[in-house]
Amino acid sequence: MAGALSIRPCTESDTVAIQAIYAHYVATNLATFELEPPTVEQMRSRRADILRGGYPYLVAQQGGEVVGYAYGSAWRARPAYRHTVEDSIYVAPGMRQTGVGSALLRELISECEQRGFRQMVAVVGNSANTGSLRVHEAQGFARVGTLACVGYKFGEWVDTVLMQRVLGEGAASPGGRPVAQAV
Repeated sequence: MAGALSIRPCTESDTVAIQAIYAHYVATNLATFELEPPTVEQMRSRRADILRGGYPYLVAQQGGEVVGYAYGSAWRARPAYRHTVEDSIYVAPGMRQTGVGSALLRELISECEQRGFRQMVAVVGNSANTGSLRVHEAQGFARVGTLACVGYKFGEWVDTVLMQRVLGEGAASPGGRPVAQAV
């Protein structure tokens, strides 16, 4: 695909492309444990919830097309987790291993640090998902655990790998409130 890669905030008009990317993974991949692809309207609602919570939602664009997206969301709903954010990254089929995922993750990390978060957690579906594991490791994430056989999809039990990365000053910073709040 021709043209420079750019990362920008997601707009509502990006939702159709985002839904198509995600639907591919739901239907063909163990990276997500959803079994039925959400509709465009459901993806719009999810995006609105993320933005309402004060979390970043980004798209990667190249040659005028959305080629990936990433967003932060609440790690858990309890208030004590308000400084921790979970990342999600999906890259369009045919654009994997082109640097799109890495570029999205770098920008998402920066956005989350600017918003006052101090830890980022990655929940990588499928312990055999080496692409996602490598992208996260390259950005300073460490594997902190594996939840064995917690998902069942495509007739098989699937692991989840938990990864974690410090943002900003991490635990050395005061426990004030980040810009985004768990909803």
